[in-house]
Amino acid sequence: MPRVWLVTGCSSGIGRELARAALEAGDCVAASARDVATVRDLAGIHPERALALALDVTDAGQVSRAVSEAERRFGHIDVLVNNAGYGYLAAIEEGEEAEVHALFDTNFFGLVAMIKAVLPGMRARRSGHVVNVSSMAGLVANPGTGYYSASKFAVEGLSEALSRELAPFGIFVTAVEPGPFRTHWSGRSMRRTRTPLAAYAETVGARVAMIQELDGRQRGDPRRAAEAILRVVAHPDPPLHLLLGPDVVDALRAKLADLERSLAEWEPVSRDVDFRDE
Repeated sequence: MPRVWLVTGCSSGIGRELARAALEAGDCVAASARDVATVRDLAGIHPERALALALDVTDAGQVSRAVSEAERRFGHIDVLVNNAGYGYLAAIEEGEEAEVHALFDTNFFGLVAMIKAVLPGMRARRSGHVVNVSSMAGLVANPGTGYYSASKFAVEGLSEALSRELAPFGIFVTAVEPGPFRTHWSGRSMRRTRTPLAAYAETVGARVAMIQELDGRQRGDPRRAAEAILRVVAHPDPPLHLLLGPDVVDALRAKLADLERSLAEWEPVSRDVDFRDE
């Protein structure tokens, strides 16, 4: 039977390619974006299996309406893909409070709202798959993207807990961690601090320049990412984590090696904190 997908953030990038790939595979897709005009062409190509939805994940009313419309049109939702999100470049000291709150409203709290809206239907059917698009930055943090990493580290923690909560209902959870992909993430979708500090030029400034220079030349192909997600969703035992890109694999292995070295060096101190027997 065809699966029914609800995908957020389908105006471009991985979200758009995922909606397209799922439709080409014969599935039904509710493709959503803040500007519904950017996804109407997908519904036009496959009118019998596609639904274009206006959805800002920070708007509770739109979240409820989008899920209700998808369930009314297709009967249920098999796969929720939380793909909507964006980046923010700033040193921690440079971060503007309003920008940081807005970042978390989309990248984390909007994701939570979508999950809570679809879970009643999934639990009732005792099946489903929640795919949370995290990031390489959700596994490894670097200068300049600390707030973005914080929002994605939150997605990682939520996904891990959620997977254990939903396992008894036959519902899977996968966190997808893409590395650099040729999307608008580092281009027009990126937000930047308006108050950069010269003190961080050699750390944050250098990395921001690298990210900007890489824009449009990333190795990652959004279509290949979409095909990988389709493979995971079709698998009878999907992983909790799906790393996408050699940069992510290498960075995580380096981090794990550093953690292992630190754990070994400080293990005696870590263990010696209990009450001592009198």
